[in-house]
This record gives sequence, C-alpha cells and structure tokens, in this order.
Amino acid sequence: MTDTGTQPAPAAPRRRRRYVVVAIVAVLLAAVVIVHILRQKKPAPVATAQVVTVATATLGPMPEMLSELGTITPVATVTVLPQLSGYLVAVGYREGQDVVKGQFLAQIDPRQYEISKRQAEAQLAKDQAALAQARADLARYTQLNERHSIAEQTYTDQRFLVQQDEAAVKADEANIAQFALDLEYCRITAPVSGRVGLRLVDPGNYVTASSQPGIAVITTMKPTTVEFSVPQNALGRVLQRFNAGARLPVDVYSSDNSRRLATGTLYAINNQMATATGTVTLRATVPNDDEALFPNEFVNVKLQVDTLQNAVLVPTPAVQTGAPGDYVYLVNANDTVSVHKVTPGPGDGRHTVIVAGLAAGDRVVTDGMDRLSDGAKIRAVAASAASAPSTASAPPAAGAEREPAASGPGAPAPATAPAAASNAS
Repeated sequence: MTDTGTQPAPAAPRRRRRYVVVAIVAVLLAAVVIVHILRQKKPAPVATAQVVTVATATLGPMPEMLSELGTITPVATVTVLPQLSGYLVAVGYREGQDVVKGQFLAQIDPRQYEISKRQAEAQLAKDQAALAQARADLARYTQLNERHSIAEQTYTDQRFLVQQDEAAVKADEANIAQFALDLEYCRITAPVSGRVGLRLVDPGNYVTASSQPGIAVITTMKPTTVEFSVPQNALGRVLQRFNAGARLPVDVYSSDNSRRLATGTLYAINNQMATATGTVTLRATVPNDDEALFPNEFVNVKLQVDTLQNAVLVPTPAVQTGAPGDYVYLVNANDTVSVHKVTPGPGDGRHTVIVAGLAAGDRVVTDGMDRLSDGAKIRAVAASAASAPSTASAPPAAGAEREPAASGPGAPAPATAPAAASNAS
C-alpha cells in the first residue's frame, strides 16, 4: 500500500535563494573594501629643498659715494675781440690749434695808426720848442722883475704861459702813448693758453671795436673742471668734510657710465642753493693731461664723501624689497630660511652696507629666491664671502642710489612675511 499524503519541496528554488544570499554578501564585502580604500589617508608629500646660492656677511670698508650728473666746464673760455677798427690783413693760427698766451693770432692794418702817431710826435716837438722858448723868457722876466724893471703882471703871465706849454707837452706825450697802444692792438695775440676753435673772421674783412662774433674763441683744455650738483640732504656731510680740510676725490665716468675718464679733487662749493631744484653746485678740478674730457661734455660724477670702516657687507642682490620693507632671506642652522628685516646703507653696486639687522658671519641668500618663502627648506650649492655675482660688477648709473630688488615671486606673501619679520625683529 503506497503513502501519498505529503510531497517533497523542489530543489531549484532553494538553490536560487542560496545564490542570492551569496551575491548580497559579496556585494557587501566589496563595498566594505572600497570604503576602506577610499578612507585611507594619503601620505604627506615630502618638501623639496630649494637650490639657492648663499653668501656670508663680512666686515670691510665701504666708500660713501654720491653719484650725480656733471658737465665739463673749462677753466677759461675767451672770445678774442678786436679793440679798434680796421681791415683784417692776416690770420696767424690754424683752426683747432693749441696756442700759448701771447702768441700771434691776427693783424689789423696798422698804417693809419702809424700816421697818427707820427703826427702826434710832430706836435710834441712843436710844443716842446714853445715850452723851451717860454722858459727862456721866464728866466729873463724873473731877473727884470727882481730889479723892478717890468710890470709884475708881465712876469706872472709868463709863468702861466710856461705851465700851459708844459701841459701841452704832456698831452702830446699821452697821444703818442695812445697811438703806440693802438699799434699794439693791431697785432692781436692770445690772452690765455688753450685751443683755438673754428675761424670766425677771414682776412680782408673790416672789423670794428668789440665786433661780434669776434676773431676767435680760445678754450683752456687742461687743466679743466667738472661741475655737478648734490641734493641739499647730502650737502651737510659734504660741508663737514670739506670744511675740515679733507681732499674729497671725484671720479669722472663717461656718459654711458661704462669707463672712468679721469680723477680729480673737489675744490669749490657754490654759495647759494638753487631753489627750483634744491641742489647746490660743486666744482672739482681735473688735470686732464690726456685731454679725455671735452668742454661742455656730459659725464657721470662720483664724489667720495667718506669711507665707512668695519661695515657689515652683503652682496647687493641679497637685499630685497617687499611688504615688510627691506629684507634678506637669512639662512638658519637647520637649512631653512627666514625673512629678516634690515636697514641698508650705501653701496657700490656690488656690495651693500647693512646698517642694522645683520652681523658679520650671518648667511644670506643671494640667488635662487624666486620661490622662497619664510621657513622654506634650502640647499646651498655655493658659498662665498660676501662676493657679488658678475652681473653686479658694473658700476651703477650716475644719479641713482642703490636699486632695491623688485618684489616678485620670491617676495613673501603679505600674510606670512610681516609675521616672520616681526618675529625676526
């Protein structure tokens, strides 16, 4: 007899349920793994050291210079003018020739003055004869007057006649001297030593006394002087040294400031200040033996007022200008840099004096500061004892003080630099 009361469950639905459970568990495990991976912290990037050039601040002398624009001013520039009228019959110089004082330059026709002189000499002889006759008559009248043989009035008149003849002789002598002087003026000579310019009048022209433009222009070439102006703020230091008897050297450079032309000495300071510019004109004498300086030439002038001894020197490129003012990147012992405020002083283009903020032996960054910031890691590739790079070897432009480094990518951000600067100060 067969039992037909219960039927067993099919196997296919049970397998499907197992697959679904397994799939759900796998998805959950995958989700957990992905979340774990996403939540993992990335390793912090390692800071790369910035490659820079470092120099050490040292002690040394620094000339205190004033750089100004100047003009070569001759000691003497003379326009030779005729002192009487006449035809110019000869010229005794070449254009551009060097002449000495008293050298013959030109000749005016002297014949009319020679004739006038001979006439004056003839008049002198006539008046001298009249004087001799008057004196002889006075001698006779004196004897007769002592004997009371003539009237007193006759004797007195004769005395006055002698005096008149004496005066006439003196006038004749003066006329002769005047014509002799005119003959000297006919021969025109150089009043000073120097160089003659281009010819102004050709032979054959009729010239008159003090006629323009003159016969020639003579300019003294050596020695010469250079004039330049200094601002009133710098005048006090110059006066202090000059009045103390110090010989202040002056270097003269070409207009492009590429080469030194001559060296001289300051010898005169003007007695007034130009109110329009607030400057005072100074003059220095220069030997100019090689005649490298030309009259009225524009030059650059450097006046050495004094020399600072034992000053703290750093290469000029190390001094930057930014939000905190003048600063340097000071190298710390742990190979990091910090923004350090400084007070710069005078410089010579290659080095700058640090008046305050640094001491001898401190290391500063001179190159590679484009991406530096306060606290950045550095790696020094070269070190030198306060030596400037070759680009700073050229002398600075005249009239310009130390140029501050332009603030750029290397300058600290405003939010960081002031805080670092305040900590450093």
